Amino acid sequence: MPPHARRLCQLAALLLALATLIGAIGEHGLRTRLSADHFEVLQTVLRYQFFQSLGLLGLGLLLDRWPQRLLRGAAWLLLAGIVLFCGSLYAILAGAPRLLGALTPLGGLAMMVAWCLAAVGLGATRLAAEQQRSRS
Repeated sequence: MPPHARRLCQLAALLLALATLIGAIGEHGLRTRLSADHFEVLQTVLRYQFFQSLGLLGLGLLLDRWPQRLLRGAAWLLLAGIVLFCGSLYAILAGAPRLLGALTPLGGLAMMVAWCLAAVGLGATRLAAEQQRSRS
């Protein structure tokens, strides 16, 4: 596996472990301490972190097979989106100034753009494979 693909898979695994840890702490230690609204935000952030981290793992695995620039860019942009989106909301839930919430939509936008880049990259990979087959 190329180093960048392995690194992305490792980061995805760490993000999944972190989401599991935060989820357990939330369920067993924070449920009674957080308001219902804040607990709901925590659950939403955890869902985003789990799903997007699984997506990052998938992109890392795809990069093992198709080391394509658009896929690599999508993966790093997705990672940035996870950190900005989830990190800003975790920080606010922990008591950071609400001004940090300005990063949340930037993280969401980064995640959306990352998935669009991944779609384009996968389309380009398919096209390249078809062209190579037609030459054979």
